[in-house]
Amino acid sequence: MNVSIKIAKKYILVMPIFVLVTLSTSSVNLWASSYEVGQSDKKFTVSNLIVKVGDTVSFKNNDSFFHNIFSLSDAALFDLGSFPRGESRSVVFDTAGVVEVECAIHPSMQMKITVE
Repeated sequence: MNVSIKIAKKYILVMPIFVLVTLSTSSVNLWASSYEVGQSDKKFTVSNLIVKVGDTVSFKNNDSFFHNIFSLSDAALFDLGSFPRGESRSVVFDTAGVVEVECAIHPSMQMKITVE
């Protein structure tokens, strides 16, 4: 049998395994979902949200004033900074746990995200 044919057969057998291993160990979650949480009247539009590891939550400011969304939780430590009406900022949740989310400008704005 021709040497190049032998190599091609081995490549065809090994390549699907390589692709599966690469996809399973990749940090990209092909099944990740996206969620949007609005901010209206100094409140989050959702008070509790359940997401999966790898999911993205976008926080959209629908108010006519700035919001500054942050979390000091162990599962997700972030500060999205101040942003005006019409803008969104997103967070990818990569660790399971409970995330308490607040607004630094409006202390009564609080919500909980459970990451499974």
